[in-house]
Amino acid sequence: MNQERPDLSNVSPDVLAYIEALEAELQSAQSSQPRRRSADTEPAEPPTTQQVITISQRGMAKRTARHLYGRQRRSGIGVFDLEVDEHDYPAHVAVADESEQLLLFSNLGRVFPLAVADIHQTKELRAPGESLISKFPFHGNEHVIGAIPAEGGQYVILASQRGWVQRVAASYFGKNLIPGMTFHDVKQGGQVTAVCWTNGRDEIFLATQQSQGIRFRETQVPARGGCLGLRVNPSDEIVAVASVVESSSVFVVGYDGKGTIRQMSGFRMNKAPGAGGKTILKTDQLIGAVTVNEADDLFILAQSGKIIRFQANEVPPKEGVVQGVNCMGLRNDVVTAVAVATLEN
Repeated sequence: MNQERPDLSNVSPDVLAYIEALEAELQSAQSSQPRRRSADTEPAEPPTTQQVITISQRGMAKRTARHLYGRQRRSGIGVFDLEVDEHDYPAHVAVADESEQLLLFSNLGRVFPLAVADIHQTKELRAPGESLISKFPFHGNEHVIGAIPAEGGQYVILASQRGWVQRVAASYFGKNLIPGMTFHDVKQGGQVTAVCWTNGRDEIFLATQQSQGIRFRETQVPARGGCLGLRVNPSDEIVAVASVVESSSVFVVGYDGKGTIRQMSGFRMNKAPGAGGKTILKTDQLIGAVTVNEADDLFILAQSGKIIRFQANEVPPKEGVVQGVNCMGLRNDVVTAVAVATLEN
């Protein structure tokens, strides 16, 4: 609220000069100070060609430059991102360079190559997307379950609802990949629900919706056909798979926005796949799990279309089972996806 300047006629010349100098300095500072983006955000990085790709359950997608997403503190409420109609909701988030190609995986185990540059680009965070389904011959009961860069390792791990895992060599996803090629039989373990890259010598970390997990060596998965990775309860299903080693840290988050970083040094590796799971996080519904480093940034997407970006080092790492800390402030909302971004040095 603006206030009138009081009568200073009786103030001594020295005091008056001091007041006028302060007023001039304040006015100069206000005119030159850039406007803050908001009370709880800060610029995250200089301009970059890295893109944040958000995809809805029905295949609407957009990409926006990563540097346009201001970094908030952990537990912030985020900002609105992908706009969809009332019958749809944002379901996936990925980070990739605009020069890269993505592999879109469907619930039926089919794969579709897509150049990041061909995804609808927006210069505003809050914006509608364009249909990915119209670009490819999707079946009526088919939808995207994940998107990963086309060159990210030596093998792609596909995990299905019932805990079946397959290990597919990177050569199958090269230039000869036919859009819609199938890599999974849904009769074997149900529909595909999660994918990730490995380097051929890693360990596989599987996580279920009821927060049960297992860790085992990826070389124990047969090259042909795959094997059972985790015995999953009939009321449960696999929601995430990550590539890890003994020294890895995995960020896990629940539907309520609470999460933690589980250190694999405190999550014992099984001698073989196919066993029952161990509790990962105290939550009614686990949403995602991604391997992170301390210097990484995390992106969490919510059903309302909001997204938050914050530094991974704001989440305390734990070796044991915990309830987690608030990572995103939710109001009548739930988390749907999480992604990690590695910033360039």
